[in-house]
Amino acid sequence: MDAAFSSFVRPNLVFSTQIVGLSRLFCFPKHEKCILKRVLPVPRPQTIQCTMKSYRLSDLNNTEVQKLKARPRIDFTSIFSVVKPIVDDVQSRGDAAVVDYTIKFDKVVLKNTVEIVSDLPDPEINPAVKEAFDVAFENIYAFHAAQRVPERIVENMSGVKCKRIARCIGSVGLYVPGGTAVLPSTALMLSVPALIAGCKTIVLATPPSSDGTICKEVLYCAKKAGVTHILKAGGAQAISAMAWGTESCPKVDKIFGPGNQYVTAAKMFLQNSEAMVSIDMPAGPSEVLVIADRHADPAHVAADLLSQAEHGPDSQVVLVVAGDRVDFGAIETEISKQCASLPRGQFASKALDHSFAVFARDISEAISFSNLYAPEHLIINTRDAEKWEGLIENAGSVFLGRWSPESIGDYASGTNHVLPTYGYARMYSGVSLDSFLKYITVQSLNEEGLRRLGPYVAQMAEVEGLEAHRRAVTLRLQSLEVPSPL
Repeated sequence: MDAAFSSFVRPNLVFSTQIVGLSRLFCFPKHEKCILKRVLPVPRPQTIQCTMKSYRLSDLNNTEVQKLKARPRIDFTSIFSVVKPIVDDVQSRGDAAVVDYTIKFDKVVLKNTVEIVSDLPDPEINPAVKEAFDVAFENIYAFHAAQRVPERIVENMSGVKCKRIARCIGSVGLYVPGGTAVLPSTALMLSVPALIAGCKTIVLATPPSSDGTICKEVLYCAKKAGVTHILKAGGAQAISAMAWGTESCPKVDKIFGPGNQYVTAAKMFLQNSEAMVSIDMPAGPSEVLVIADRHADPAHVAADLLSQAEHGPDSQVVLVVAGDRVDFGAIETEISKQCASLPRGQFASKALDHSFAVFARDISEAISFSNLYAPEHLIINTRDAEKWEGLIENAGSVFLGRWSPESIGDYASGTNHVLPTYGYARMYSGVSLDSFLKYITVQSLNEEGLRRLGPYVAQMAEVEGLEAHRRAVTLRLQSLEVPSPL
């Protein structure tokens, strides 16, 4: 956080919106991603001014609309230059490197980097907190357990049977961010499907508290959901330790979880390295797109936007106003009032600086824009929201109707909150039970099956010039023609 913002505590927020032409707003660097211009705060005590730009879709050409889908730029080239030495050092020095980076970045001296969860005593949790996480656990478990697919055998031809069998990924790493906020909900979102899948080694990495201990709520969720090891580290060093393995940290085959740009860069770098590790998705800063019509409560709309803006200054929120007679001024007022009272209002106000509002002619045009933007979270706060579900093509998770805040999915509805961001919802899904499984295909033929299918395979192999492939079939066919001695 820069000095202009850091001196304010629980500030009053002056919120304003301008409808402007794109040419006056954007600068277009060579990479063709647009960056919203920062509007600095008015220099008066206890006040922050945030400007959230606005656009009317009907006034923009196709190129200008396309520019709106760009997120705040992440310079992965410079981030990789920071991350690679950490990755290499952890590969080389193992636990010692993790300890050193934890001192450097978290100011914590670790006595041991990994805890065996079964050796740890149950944490003392406030009963109301415990009940909340227990309800969330049950809902998440029920939703993900329902994703099991029954095994089916398909007999494509008489005597030719095929099937697909599911097997768990043996060792998985779960990253639970710490830093400015503890996220035990993420521990549930990642560990519950791993438990259902049957993963044998489940390593949960999370930054330690200032005294070197584990957040008690994270530990409670970890123990409840079958986590086997807890790595007390964050950042690129934690991702590296799980990918390579260290003296105390088991090597994992797949890494899951959200994180800052350094965590994301480490995941992306390591999946293309000799560490032989895969990742769930390239998840970046949190984001939400809210579609609101005239029936939406301005206070609800503002709260939904701020619920993602408060994650951090690099988050982005988008409001799409659908149709006429929406009291946009009331939404502005609510954003200003609510943001000023938030403990994390400074983060939210900076996120609003590179966020924006869009005016659409109707809900259909609003959803069309949403599909272009491909948000992590999509809230459709309109009358009869369910009727529009069929038009949704790109989104991580969708919240339909005025009584479905995004926070419900973040915590306890049962769906997973580890979702694709930065537009990756066009080609990635959120974490699910399938994320922790791999599928193996199986085929079996009897004599009739080989007689029926074999000649076609031999013909195809001959066309491709693969004689050994052809003989693997024809030799068997010939043996079928030889009378059995019995």
